[in-house]
Amino acid sequence: MYLHLGSDTIIRTEEIVGIFDLDNSTVSLRTREYLARAEKQGKIVNVSSELPKSFVICREREGERIYICQLSPITLMKRVLQNQLSAE
Repeated sequence: MYLHLGSDTIIRTEEIVGIFDLDNSTVSLRTREYLARAEKQGKIVNVSSELPKSFVICREREGERIYICQLSPITLMKRVLQNQLSAE
């Protein structure tokens, strides 16, 4: 299955480690440090130029990749669940 993140970016749902709310999770210093380190390592892909609302951590063949997305985590989860239900 696949998940459309916007701006012609599609990821495999099997690769998703987690979907996180950007506002709530970046309250934590550890999360901010994690994202800053990932950005320095070139692991972050910004999917939209709009205000970001979520980030999706994926484990790919090349390693970890983090997608910054303008869609809310709830919208992304609905898309994942809808894809799962339609596959059954």
